Amino acid sequence: MIYSENILICIAIPLLISLIFTDKNTRRFIAGFLTGMIVCLLSAYISGFVHYITGISQNDTAVYYSPLIEETMKLLPVLFYMFVFFPDDNRVFIVSLSIGLGFATFENCCYILTSGASEVTYILIRGMAAGVMHLVCALVLVLGLSMARRFKVLSLPSVVGAASLAMIFHGLYNLLVSEPGFSSYLGYFLPVATALALFFPYRLSTRRKVPGNL
Repeated sequence: MIYSENILICIAIPLLISLIFTDKNTRRFIAGFLTGMIVCLLSAYISGFVHYITGISQNDTAVYYSPLIEETMKLLPVLFYMFVFFPDDNRVFIVSLSIGLGFATFENCCYILTSGASEVTYILIRGMAAGVMHLVCALVLVLGLSMARRFKVLSLPSVVGAASLAMIFHGLYNLLVSEPGFSSYLGYFLPVATALALFFPYRLSTRRKVPGNL
């Protein structure tokens, strides 16, 4: 048994103190990273509650409910940042990616402490598959939101559409890795391949500047 809240406190304290000595962009990244870890913990609470009240297996919870819960929880702070502070695209990218990285890092820490770190193969899978998957979901989400804002169609349907893409990718990954054999290997490879495929759309999007308003 591990105490996830204690792990969060241990990681968060030095990050919070580092805010005193950093510039605005670094603070923005650290704040997003901390938010991602908190969101990860809250998502685990919600998924555990859904697992308890529905009585379905942990595997079914991971496949059917966790993508919806986790991607929604990651979306909310991004929307709050966009609609309250009216940042430009570059700042939205920084915050969204840092939230995804914070989520992935905290989740990996908890899983490793639970299952151990003696198996190198397991560590590589956690880092290159599950970890990168959360990064890709953050990229998909922020690319969708940025495109919607650029074309002045940032509304509820476009937000739901961007979030749905991230949920579908997350759910597809969980579904593939839930079964042993070829499907799991395909699932492990999918996040890295998708991250490489998103590199050019990401670079194209960050080169175009839009006014910092919605």
